[in-house]
Amino acid sequence: MWKENVKLADEANEPGKFTAFCSYEWTSMPDQRNLHRNVFFRDCAKVPDYPFSALDSKLPTELWSWMDAQRKAGNQLLAISHNANVSDGWMYPTDVDQTTGRPIDAAWAASRMRNERLIEIKQGKGQSETHPLLSPNDEFASYELYQAILGLPADVGRIDRIHGSFARQALKDGIGMQDQRGYNPYKFGMAGGSDSHNTGSPYRHDNFYGLHADMDGTVERRFAGMLIGGTMDVRLENPGGLTGVWAEENTRASIWDAMYRKETFGVSGPHIKVRFFGGWGYGNDIFEAGDWVKQSYAGGVSMGADLPPLPAGGKGTAPKFVVWAAKDPTSGNLDRVQVVKGWTQNGQSFEKVYDVVWAGDRKPEKWSGRVPAIQSTVDMEKATYTNSVGSIELKTVWTDPEFDASQYAFYYARVLEIPTPRWTLIQAVKSGLPPPSTVPLIGQERAWSSPIWYTPSNEARKSAPAGMTVAELKKKGASALSDGQLRELIVGKAFWMRNNVTGEQFSQNFTTEGQAILFRVGSNTTMPSAFGNVVRDGYEGTTYAYTIEGGKLVIPVAQEPYAFSFFKLGDTYYAARSNEFGYANYEIIAAPQAAVNPLTGVGQQFAVALQLTQQQKQQILPILDEELKQLTALKKNTALSRTQKVEQLRKVGTSFDQKITPLLNAEQQARFQTMREQWRRRLIDQMGDEVLHKLATDIHWNG
Repeated sequence: MWKENVKLADEANEPGKFTAFCSYEWTSMPDQRNLHRNVFFRDCAKVPDYPFSALDSKLPTELWSWMDAQRKAGNQLLAISHNANVSDGWMYPTDVDQTTGRPIDAAWAASRMRNERLIEIKQGKGQSETHPLLSPNDEFASYELYQAILGLPADVGRIDRIHGSFARQALKDGIGMQDQRGYNPYKFGMAGGSDSHNTGSPYRHDNFYGLHADMDGTVERRFAGMLIGGTMDVRLENPGGLTGVWAEENTRASIWDAMYRKETFGVSGPHIKVRFFGGWGYGNDIFEAGDWVKQSYAGGVSMGADLPPLPAGGKGTAPKFVVWAAKDPTSGNLDRVQVVKGWTQNGQSFEKVYDVVWAGDRKPEKWSGRVPAIQSTVDMEKATYTNSVGSIELKTVWTDPEFDASQYAFYYARVLEIPTPRWTLIQAVKSGLPPPSTVPLIGQERAWSSPIWYTPSNEARKSAPAGMTVAELKKKGASALSDGQLRELIVGKAFWMRNNVTGEQFSQNFTTEGQAILFRVGSNTTMPSAFGNVVRDGYEGTTYAYTIEGGKLVIPVAQEPYAFSFFKLGDTYYAARSNEFGYANYEIIAAPQAAVNPLTGVGQQFAVALQLTQQQKQQILPILDEELKQLTALKKNTALSRTQKVEQLRKVGTSFDQKITPLLNAEQQARFQTMREQWRRRLIDQMGDEVLHKLATDIHWNG
């Protein structure tokens, strides 16, 4: 059969017109966990007599070893990981390779990156970009979710794990591993696939005919929710994805080389096109040039690559990205293009989705920066839409407004179409059958570029905040809390904690019945990865279970048993979270008079009002912190008379202004002059000191 497939590929291959690869699917399924890979050979001249299959081994590491041997024999090949969203968390491990029990190390990471250059971001069984519990602030994260353990017996109680199954979290974990361990196994590009088990594959919702022959071959079977293999509900199926490749020509060699260098993008079905370049010196007028693509290559790197080093003397410089997207002429117009950024600091990883260019005259919301939803033209009665909204092309040059040269980061572009009917609505209207209520009836088709990575230089790393590690705590004499000490501290208690990486503070309450809740987190709070949707849960009062075992406070998030280890140093308690690479980033603090950390709250207002760059934030926030400490000391000083406090308050303000003003540009200085009195009074208000507040109203802050 393999020889026949090779023969057919050679016969179909027409260089310059149609490219057919010699390729196959490696179908490892340990305990129903999908670890499939699609393997592509650069050419067919030296392919082996038979491929390495899951019958030879179910271990990805054995596949990689075989691929390395093929490469030594003259066969260039690569693998694309496949359907990660149903891998039960095994596709992207961070500590131990569950298939072998071997710890993840530099050799494992290098072997994976040498062989697995791309990942499948979307296919007929859902998308593998992200999940709402992993990306709670991403309003578009709930697109085409498909959670199942394939082939699981109907009477077995297992649920597909989320962490380890999605690409965005893997990208974040990867830069965290790079930062703390010196290697990154997850510098992959984006691709799309179909995974149809028919002789053909549907790629459009208006032509969806199922993926599994007669099992879902009629609308009646699809709407009935036939369970393929006992667990695969066909109502969750969707059209297959596709891979876009920026290659020099339509030949095996050229396309394969582009795939290997990750100059690829995935689409959900429609032929959306997207380009994504990163560099340091792109002009905002680059699209006015007829050769803007050539200039973009010359001035930086394309998707799938690493940003060149920060230019010498480029302190304060932020990377610029050339972003372009064009619609499929036979599909919906474009709603917006977003840039998804991930970064890491002191073992924590973060993400943010930026709307960078969009259709129409919508204005971003002031505080969040989010662009409002585009009007939906979907007619629910007819299952139709119109292209009366949206754009046929979107393009911009975007600069990261929060760039920190000391932090590892990645960026990728995501393109969204306007809302269009899902196949479930289209076929309900055509058949007269009621549509399934278990899935959305409308969606927004999309495209994902491969990422571009930023690696800080050794010099830039010197300015990164050091943070507190468990090892450093122990050197200082801190002691780890036992189970008994943890129960005394936690059970039936409530306390405030501060994340010392972000400065955010929050309240945690623990009942005697083993339930807990995290309060006082806002939608614009910078939360580290894998906390779930704490904004929603805290607002709605939704609790979660906790246990104390093995000297740890265990709080599962979507089955993942994240654990806090607590340490006491003097009178202060610190906590280290199990997924933060040995950092003790959390500290129990005294119950505040105001929920918002004064420095964080006022600092955020300050940054927004003055439109500070990330470098300016790094320079100014420590000055804010110092003034807060001086005001706190002034508040506690009962030995000073009212006149002396007025004089001290004036000195604090004058010193602050003299330090801040030189760090601002002329426009920012003008804004600062008008807002500084209001700002200082707000800071004093948040400190809750009536005497200082009264004094502040009597002072004119002349710097």
